[in-house]
Amino acid sequence: MRPAVRTLLGASLAAAALVLPLATPAQAAGRVSVTGPSGATASSSGPTTFKVSGSGFQSVKGGFGGIYVFFGWVDDPSGGSWRPSKGGVTGTDYRYVPDSEQKSNHGYQRFVAFPGSDTASAANGGTVSASGAWSTTLTVPGPTFRAADRDGKVRTVDCREVTCGVITIGAHGVVNASNESFTPVRFASPGSTGSKGSSGTSSGSSTGNGTTTGNGTTTESATSPTSGSTAPAGESTADGAATGTPVTSDAPATVGVDQRTVVVGRVIGFTGQAFTPGEQVVGSLVGGQAAVGPLTAGAQGEVAGVLQLPATLRPGTQAFTLTGAASGKKAQVEFQAIADPVTAAAAANAAQESHGPGVSPVAIGVVVAALALLWFVVAGAVAARRRRSSSRAVRP
Repeated sequence: MRPAVRTLLGASLAAAALVLPLATPAQAAGRVSVTGPSGATASSSGPTTFKVSGSGFQSVKGGFGGIYVFFGWVDDPSGGSWRPSKGGVTGTDYRYVPDSEQKSNHGYQRFVAFPGSDTASAANGGTVSASGAWSTTLTVPGPTFRAADRDGKVRTVDCREVTCGVITIGAHGVVNASNESFTPVRFASPGSTGSKGSSGTSSGSSTGNGTTTGNGTTTESATSPTSGSTAPAGESTADGAATGTPVTSDAPATVGVDQRTVVVGRVIGFTGQAFTPGEQVVGSLVGGQAAVGPLTAGAQGEVAGVLQLPATLRPGTQAFTLTGAASGKKAQVEFQAIADPVTAAAAANAAQESHGPGVSPVAIGVVVAALALLWFVVAGAVAARRRRSSSRAVRP
């Protein structure tokens, strides 16, 4: 190949190699701002409603899920080991204020959907814009809240002793490191100068084991008759009934599930209360597609267990019922069965990547033009060489 051709070929390939990397934008870290009547300070004597806004989050058009926005506690606010993408689990590494996943809940939890998502109709916190921005409101009930740990024990978190704040994670079980964040919130009574857990600091972090005093948690029995106890939404009773009401013979039975959205083929945990102590209780999906039991009700009339959802279960709304054999009491709760979110997310990513990871149409056009120029240069050089060879062959 002639020197001029080699020079043009090298220049064209270099241009193509430079354009593609530059066309891939860097993913900015998500940022959250919390604004209330007193900035990022919540009242220690009652509920406070904040405007919570996010920017720089990942937005997947038509993607499954979105972002959950909670108020709660994390065990490592500065290091981030609490994050689900780093192996953090709810009840151990982070806890949040319980609430229903229904659209019209108490405002303690919000669901922000991806644009065009098939779950957008359930969103009560709006939609993530194409640029990764969103805005919603979040209610903080006060400086203390109760949540269940992984062992089922109810613990009280005191945000005046540990660092609490706004937590964002991937919704519907989809782990998304780009959308995980923690923004501290301070608690202060009117006229006071504040307390531990102030915004923008990592002070007051807790080990979260709840077994000793001074770390902001106190341990209570999951079946304690303490008045006003509640269990985390998505982790215990789903009908909104208080779990701390003393058991009586005529009290209606209640049932809750550990999450409102369950992947088909996996297990769902459940708890039941107000059955007759010692009686046998059976649980089943309406339609008889799966069942569990008999379970023996405890001294307070409580039962707990897990139900394996069959892989053939049709996605959609399902109803789970607990029935007491002796008392005849029944309790029912609904939840959403969904297809595997990992598979759904992989399909969305594959569709997105089929157009090239972040390559713009302009970049594609430049590459195509460079390759076309290369083809013309090479073709012209070959044709010229053939003409010279032919002219030498016909000379006398």
